Amino acid sequence: MFNCAEIRVSEVTYDVDKIEELITDRTVAIMLVHVYGNVCNIEEIQRIADKYGLKVIYDAAHTFGVKYKDQGIGSFGSVSCFSFHATKVFNTVESVATCFKDADFGLELYRLKNFGIRVPERVDGMGANAKINEFCAAMGLCNLRHADEEIIKRKAVIERHMQHLSGVEGIQLSPEQKNVNPNYAYFPAVFDEKVFGASRNEVFDALVEQGIGARKYFYPLINTFDCFYGKYDPHETPIALHISKRVLTLPLYAELSLENMDIICEIILSYKSSYRIKEDENYEGRK
Repeated sequence: MFNCAEIRVSEVTYDVDKIEELITDRTVAIMLVHVYGNVCNIEEIQRIADKYGLKVIYDAAHTFGVKYKDQGIGSFGSVSCFSFHATKVFNTVESVATCFKDADFGLELYRLKNFGIRVPERVDGMGANAKINEFCAAMGLCNLRHADEEIIKRKAVIERHMQHLSGVEGIQLSPEQKNVNPNYAYFPAVFDEKVFGASRNEVFDALVEQGIGARKYFYPLINTFDCFYGKYDPHETPIALHISKRVLTLPLYAELSLENMDIICEIILSYKSSYRIKEDENYEGRK
């Protein structure tokens, strides 16, 4: 058994101590997620990969702009995949990017995204049209100029949330990671109902009632989707299942005002104080 206090938010997608026991003669790569912007245990993962001759693939969708030991996060592993969806710290409205070290692998990726074309007038494989369009590229170039500024502003939002919620019994927040320059992409909070006094769902509903859009992110867990019913056992991933039922990502964007952050945290903390906050008559029109 485990309790909420023992689980780190960064361990939602993997337990580094269990990687080796899952490797078989069919394993070709280790795939992990830098979830919520938390950086995986890069050195240990690479050690295991090198020991077994495996590739390392990182889902780095949440970590644009993050550095580990002063190196861009995309420089680690064999492949890192980034998302530039509109909700990300840096966005192009919609597109992705992949970082890699192997030139031959890069050529295969190029063929896959570009109709199977190797060079002009030579098509020697199957592919799709997966290239970024001109409008998204232009949007990305515009937003790239402001990426560092965006991260600084988001840091201020998180610091305000931390002032209110850090150290509150029954709420687990992402810890500061050593040697990591974060991008402040998300602010996940894990609620232990027995200790905090209210469930994640109760807090979520209270925020929704005030027009505040928090997210149960990630919920439901993928292996519990209706389309996979009977195919996977979610209890084989107990930590992810546990957190999916308790995690709430709070509003976080560069222009979020300190006043509105205070309101968000006041609503949350009202449950800890065992009373329900009354609707603020002046709330209408606030973001």
